[in-house]
Amino acid sequence: MKLRVAAAQIKPAKADYAENLRTIGGVLGAVSLWDSPPDLVLFPETIMSGLFVEAGVRECAVTAGGLCNDLAAMHSAVGAPPLDVVVGFYEEFGNRYFNSAVYVTLDRGEPLIRHVHRKVFLPTYGMFDEKRFVNHGRSVSAFDTGWGRASILICEDVWHSVTGALAALDGAQIVLVPSAAPARGIGPSPESTEDGIPRPASVRTWERMIRRVADENGVFVVLSQPVGFEAGKAFQGGSAIVAPNGDLIVRAPAFDEALIVADVDFDAISRTRTEEPMLADLENQFAGLLELSGSESGVVQFDVEGPSYDVSQAPTPGTYPVVESPEVTDPLAIDPELTARWLEAFIEDEVVRRRGFEKVVVGLSGGVDSSLTAALAARALGPENVIGVRMPYRTSSEDSLEHASMLAEKLGIELVTVDISAAVDAFLKAADDQADETRRGNVMARMRMITLFDLSAKHQALPLGSGNKTERLFGYFTWHGDDSPPINPLGDLFKSQIWALARYVGVPEGIVTKPPSADLIRGQTDEADLGIPYPKADRILHWLLSGYRPSQIVDFGCEVAEVELVRTMLNRTHWKRHLPTVAMVSDTAIGESYLRPKDY
Repeated sequence: MKLRVAAAQIKPAKADYAENLRTIGGVLGAVSLWDSPPDLVLFPETIMSGLFVEAGVRECAVTAGGLCNDLAAMHSAVGAPPLDVVVGFYEEFGNRYFNSAVYVTLDRGEPLIRHVHRKVFLPTYGMFDEKRFVNHGRSVSAFDTGWGRASILICEDVWHSVTGALAALDGAQIVLVPSAAPARGIGPSPESTEDGIPRPASVRTWERMIRRVADENGVFVVLSQPVGFEAGKAFQGGSAIVAPNGDLIVRAPAFDEALIVADVDFDAISRTRTEEPMLADLENQFAGLLELSGSESGVVQFDVEGPSYDVSQAPTPGTYPVVESPEVTDPLAIDPELTARWLEAFIEDEVVRRRGFEKVVVGLSGGVDSSLTAALAARALGPENVIGVRMPYRTSSEDSLEHASMLAEKLGIELVTVDISAAVDAFLKAADDQADETRRGNVMARMRMITLFDLSAKHQALPLGSGNKTERLFGYFTWHGDDSPPINPLGDLFKSQIWALARYVGVPEGIVTKPPSADLIRGQTDEADLGIPYPKADRILHWLLSGYRPSQIVDFGCEVAEVELVRTMLNRTHWKRHLPTVAMVSDTAIGESYLRPKDY
């Protein structure tokens, strides 16, 4: 038997059930126009809301029955042929909340719910805190469909080898993996890809993972990942379909929306399991293992109550592309092509899609950070939508002004100059004309932010920040000054990575190689202020953030005094990387109990 399977790689709208339902309708409308529509379409994890909604789970959660009724109405509205869909969502069931995926058959009548899988393994580390907001699922099992048996594993479920084995032992022929894995890893790949397209390390990791599940258990594996951004976290795409022998059948691109499709032949399962009888060995030796899976024996439990949405206005069918290295020793090495593409997509998503702006303003100091920010913005939005702003004080370096002008001309962006000398001097004369250079520098930094935000209002252009990761970790910035813009594409790149990326995008070499300076005091340089060169600082910071002890970092070739200097500066500036401290006097404190991500 053959089955035509598709995986949808799309962008969810944050906490907007109705909009995401329309997006799914667009996908169903698109596949209905194909000469050979799929039998099954897999959508990503939590596609109905986005992944990182924190305590907003309670507002985003719906019942499986309510969701499937809406899917059935949308399916009819777009005139799609009969098909099965798998949709990830936050579920309210039995007075609890789950990260779930439902398998439903849509055939112009009542939806037939075949199975609801509730995510078993909930990551609570790094950027994840799922256990705080949803409950664990308790079973991994296969279930019957109109064509055979399938199993669903959500995201981290598939990382544990036992889950794939339990699904296969229960008769699964296809393991469906809705996932929403944030992208990580911008280092150059130690592997080559058939198409030569750079991908984040996490895409390559996921591909290896699902190929292992397929190969070990003799099953097809279909992975669906979203794309887009949630509060700066990039979703990588890289959806894929893998054969029972572990061979890759088709993969989607990184970061772009797409539909991937493949015809899977179940005879391949028989051939693979005959040639490599590992599943049979497992079944023979551990016959009782299946009982641990908590198989529901075909009983699907779900709640029906839930809001319904008017889908009488069917969405237009979506347009989606259809997709029928040496060892790295430097821990801070990046793939500049991948990194540039990633940050350009971030800028476009945050500026245009999420915040509704067309233009941006960038303060051009003449340094490499602001130059790189402007260059990335021009590539992402077009140079006509980028306004560079020079904001000199009377002591500013002439080189800085010339470099900012040279960059603006090279990029073809508009250049505005606002001299802040009179404003700074007037404030200091009124406040304290004996202020020292540090105070004067802080006033200059904050005056520049006043200027940028005022020009933002004038031009309806969003301010972009340009502070790099090294500066942020050292607290080497003016609080509520140069850290104020709402979007910062460079904030997770160390200074040495900034230099590499700046060269790749064509920032003039004179800007890249000149000594970095805040240019608040004549003759000032960053490295003199910090007491350590950026390349050394970046490596020590990298190892500290990666969990290594100072003694281990010394063993990597760093000086004891340098490690202690970096560690001290890092530890004494945590407060600068957070919003103001608020006294908690209630059990609904903002940011503690009332938790919503910034893009909710």
